[in-house]
Amino acid sequence: MDAPVWPARREPPRAYNPPMPATPKPPALPVERRIAVLTTGGTIEKTYDEYTGELANHRSIVRRKLGRFRLTAAEVSVRELMSKDSLELTDDDRRAILEAVRSTLEANPTPTGVVILHGTDTLAKTGELLYAELGTLGIPVILTGAMRPFAMSRSDGVQNLTEALFATGVLPPGVWCVFHGRALPFPGVMKDRPRGTFVRGGA
Repeated sequence: MDAPVWPARREPPRAYNPPMPATPKPPALPVERRIAVLTTGGTIEKTYDEYTGELANHRSIVRRKLGRFRLTAAEVSVRELMSKDSLELTDDDRRAILEAVRSTLEANPTPTGVVILHGTDTLAKTGELLYAELGTLGIPVILTGAMRPFAMSRSDGVQNLTEALFATGVLPPGVWCVFHGRALPFPGVMKDRPRGTFVRGGA
């Protein structure tokens, strides 16, 4: 007896799913803040030198860090002035920083804030010079840095940079040190070595 022949199973017709239209990208928000970042080196930008086995200043790496930030309605420019440990800064270097800030303030369009990345050992000295020489300001000029480099785990560099960028939009005009969640106006800012941060004189 021949085996029964079953009819081929029919697949149900597949529903037609038209492609979803692409969601239009919303227009970018208008620029509300223009922040000028000036880099001078310091611990915040030190990287590991495989030849010497030391952390050293070679080049600015802040652009790489900024590339990971979501800065809505903000335009950030970076200008590399030098790449030095702040203990190696000379009086001429400090004058160069001063002149760079002056030229930045005269730029068109004028920035809404200036952030200076600086080594912590002599950050206060540079801040006092800027305070004494710049006179009345129309925008905040903020110095910041780090006790541990960007390249190290548990670095405070990203925190301090983020706070400094944000502070350009909320602080009144003047020369400031923004560090570890605090905004300290010059004059009178000093490094507190035992605590590993910055304080106002006498704190």
